[in-house]
Amino acid sequence: MTPRVGQIAPDFELSSTQHKEKVKLSDYRGKKNILLAFYPLAFTPG
Repeated sequence: MTPRVGQIAPDFELSSTQHKEKVKLSDYRGKKNILLAFYPLAFTPG
């Protein structure tokens, strides 16, 4: 499935690096603009 410009991203949950708690994309829906950027192997050794 290829995302399209303007399409709503599916909800997902990640661990926060600052507060050590779970954060869901839907927590910010309608409150803030979000930019998703994924970097393979970023911040990992190797």
